[in-house]
Amino acid sequence: MVQAGVRPDRIGSYSVDDVVFLLRDISKYQLEIKTEEREALIQSGTHYSEMLPMEYQPDEQYISLFHRTLNHYSKRIAIAIGVVAEQIKEKRGLNNLVLVSLARAGTPIGVLVKRYFKAIHRVEIPHYSISIIRGRGIDETAIDYIFAHHAAADIQFIDGWTGKGAITKELKGACQKYNAAHSNQLNASLAVLADPGYCVDIYGTREDFLIPSACLNSTVSGLVSRTVWNESFMEKGDFHGAKFYRELKEVDVSNLYVDCIAAEFAHAIEGIQQRLVELANEDQTPSWKGAQSVERIQEIFSIKNSNFVKPGVGETTRVLLRRVPWKILINPYYSNDLTHILLLAKDKNVQVEEFADMSYSCCGIIKEL
Repeated sequence: MVQAGVRPDRIGSYSVDDVVFLLRDISKYQLEIKTEEREALIQSGTHYSEMLPMEYQPDEQYISLFHRTLNHYSKRIAIAIGVVAEQIKEKRGLNNLVLVSLARAGTPIGVLVKRYFKAIHRVEIPHYSISIIRGRGIDETAIDYIFAHHAAADIQFIDGWTGKGAITKELKGACQKYNAAHSNQLNASLAVLADPGYCVDIYGTREDFLIPSACLNSTVSGLVSRTVWNESFMEKGDFHGAKFYRELKEVDVSNLYVDCIAAEFAHAIEGIQQRLVELANEDQTPSWKGAQSVERIQEIFSIKNSNFVKPGVGETTRVLLRRVPWKILINPYYSNDLTHILLLAKDKNVQVEEFADMSYSCCGIIKEL
């Protein structure tokens, strides 16, 4: 159980009506490391969650692209949010539902699902954002905190998108571990806006299209950093940590992003219903088709470590923003959706190559150092 007196810090630029972050504020620690140095540390065995990347600050051209993309895709995203929310309602009901988004890509999606339930179904669903770390599992202190405040909680996990499905697998293993040790039980179901990896059964779309929140870092995710677990200064039994980048308040678009999409809900009802009818005739069973694409890429480009292959527009963006890329593969069928990828690749002088034999619109490959 959660230790008495252990409470999360108040962090993030979202209203508490939208989300409560169950995180420890570690802003006083200097954890950001230059990209090349951080990449070398990761590749030599340091866990990525023990340090933070430098926050990329985009230029005006890139920010203007974010705003154009948001205007262009807001209704499409609103439809996908509604489709996700209606599936959650159908499968889980709303009585004891608690939304738990995975920080940080899941946070804006969780905020939007919560807002959809309020706007369309007139019901307030609790929403928390917690940490999950590949190789280290879920923040069990955060889970204990939720059950302490919602005894009958039926938790639905939410993320932004799938890549290879690493977080889907991590979540499943973490839930099994938690369930074996606790009377409160977790359902490992993960709902995402986009599932190009074909590894979940609740999704808004399986198309690998640009979700504008993938374009930016903390400034579209409540000014919260990636989550951190570093035992050199963090205590066991405490929440996982994150930084609150208060100094970026002037360029924060987190609330603008969710406001813009939520404003489309009323106009998206017809599109949501149409998409739900289509889904009823689809096989939503995970086929892990994306993982097969990754295996092909590894074989063709002689890449031994699958962790160097980051498929999908969201993961490719992350490679360009905070890793050291070797090359970017672009599926020519989706090239119109990839302006920001091409901009970043040009800015960082990264080779771009056409590659159509994958279920994704693009794929980032990390340079082996």
